[in-house]
Amino acid sequence: MPVAGLEILLAGGAGGLGSASAELLKSEGANVIVSSRQHGIRADVTVADDRKRLLDALGKLYGLVVFTGSPARGEMEEAMRISHQVNYEGPILLAREAAERMKATGTQGAIVLFATMQAVALFPGSTAYASEKAALLHAARILAKECRGPANIRVNVIAPGVMAAGMAEASIASGKYERYLQDGIIPRYGKAQDVARAVRFLLEPDNYITGQVLSVDGGITL
Repeated sequence: MPVAGLEILLAGGAGGLGSASAELLKSEGANVIVSSRQHGIRADVTVADDRKRLLDALGKLYGLVVFTGSPARGEMEEAMRISHQVNYEGPILLAREAAERMKATGTQGAIVLFATMQAVALFPGSTAYASEKAALLHAARILAKECRGPANIRVNVIAPGVMAAGMAEASIASGKYERYLQDGIIPRYGKAQDVARAVRFLLEPDNYITGQVLSVDGGITL
């Protein structure tokens, strides 16, 4: 159990993907802290004071996983404003601030950010959402490069596909992705546990991966 005893923060981790990840990490002995706007340690990652208060409440942070996101639907200008704050600015600032805390304590930790299949492949109608998640990918890789060397803090990104949990549930219920099953493009919809295993993998202390994007999508973006 390589994560046993390690302090891991799941920001925005009260939803389906976060809950599954918390359950798996706790079962392997990790000290898991969950934060969200409504549950766990209440914090809004788009607010600087909330991010500071959240990080101040922790002990020796080893791992950060940022699940925070918004589908950014609605009128384009407003959707893009919200998407920038929730899907890009808040998560990447929290990641950078957490990395500085890890450096200060000499912790060779791990950071996992969440993008989407829409950030690595083109899906019509996803401009507001996908563009900010694509920016997050790039910023995460920059942070990974900045954290190489003596700091040795690994930064990676997970890009989920059509998951039967979280924001995609409504789209699945509407039949939006049914054709991908019918055409055999994916064998099934993703499960929260698929993502949880990817999170655990990227958090393992002896992991040799940084600056990468792991698509957990059943092959839909191929």
